[in-house]
Amino acid sequence: MDKLAIQGGTRLEGEICISGAKNAALPILCAALLTEETLHLDNLPKLRDISTSLTLLGHIGMQISLDETGGIDLQAARLDRLEAPYSLVKTMRASILVLGPLLARYGEARVSLPGGCAIGSRPVDLHIKGLKAMGAEISIEHGYIHAKAARLQGARIFMDSVTVTGTENLMMAASLAQGTTTLENAAREPEIVDLANCLIAMGADISGAGTDTVRIRGVGRLHGARFSIMPDRIETGTYLVAAAMTQGKIKLRQTRTDTLDAVIEKLREAGAKISCDQDTITLSMDRRPSAVNIKTAPYPAFPTDMQAQFMAMNCIAEGVSSITETIFENRFMHVQEMQRLGANIEIEGNTALVRGVDKLEGAMVMATDLRASASLVLAALVAEGETVIERIYHIDRGYERIEEKFNQLGAHVKRVH
Repeated sequence: MDKLAIQGGTRLEGEICISGAKNAALPILCAALLTEETLHLDNLPKLRDISTSLTLLGHIGMQISLDETGGIDLQAARLDRLEAPYSLVKTMRASILVLGPLLARYGEARVSLPGGCAIGSRPVDLHIKGLKAMGAEISIEHGYIHAKAARLQGARIFMDSVTVTGTENLMMAASLAQGTTTLENAAREPEIVDLANCLIAMGADISGAGTDTVRIRGVGRLHGARFSIMPDRIETGTYLVAAAMTQGKIKLRQTRTDTLDAVIEKLREAGAKISCDQDTITLSMDRRPSAVNIKTAPYPAFPTDMQAQFMAMNCIAEGVSSITETIFENRFMHVQEMQRLGANIEIEGNTALVRGVDKLEGAMVMATDLRASASLVLAALVAEGETVIERIYHIDRGYERIEEKFNQLGAHVKRVH
């Protein structure tokens, strides 16, 4: 099993390009199930979760081929199995996103209840409730969701809590339903807008994506399209925090500044100087960061996927900060590992109190989930001596070539096989 060995104490400086967004790519890959024609995608990140998703789609019967430019062609003309087995679903929660497209196009789907990061309860009941409202018959047997519908019907669906994958699943299913579907209290994340834009390119009739009310007027069929995945806002934010922590100066290219308002505001509050244009962000930091208070909430508020990285920064910041997690109940698993590096963190309920220390010290630590892994890398970059991070398969789920990109910026990160 791979590890990362990181020598701390280097100021980050230089330029890197941001990869395509994992959380946009995963539902868009599943959208290819909605048509028999070819969906061509560019800017697909090379990640473990993407590989898992492609393996699942190949198992179902999708034809997948890479072109000479690094793009990918997906064609679901003839599918062999309308099933997503537990062996392929257990490592990645986003596998549930095949449910809506398979049911909408083929009238049947059998999908294992999903796995993914152990960061708390993320039930699929809202997916099931929405599909039932559209006329599906659904049963759960032996750990599998079994859904049937002759043709889904448009419906008004109110989601009593905000769910990103639920919004995506129902939006895809409604694209081929008969009539109009209205999703109320829908998630507003940029990745949902990216999925909607891809579906629209395929012939779907969708309005309101990016607001809390999305309307989908079902069509008889969707066609093939060419689409480029948006840049990853969480990868962007992670490198920005790393530069702020190391008092560095970096330029990030091929990103999107309009998806990062909450993160950029907090970095400026910490003392970073940031300039932006449409697809480039430059950050410079000439002093120790100031502690900043964080409270996670659904987009456009501060993202839960950046909570751990800001905790890492607050560990070496000047002052005391509070970090309140409102999305997932088990997303402080990185705290114990950061304490091994010398961090001063106390947890009370869903709030962590962080007192900044003058220095962290390298140690052996263990990654527990995707974003926690990233926070340990950031802490290691400023720790004295060497830090070794075990179980980095979590990092490979969501960060493309993380050691190469950090080394481009002057860090000393080595992958140990």
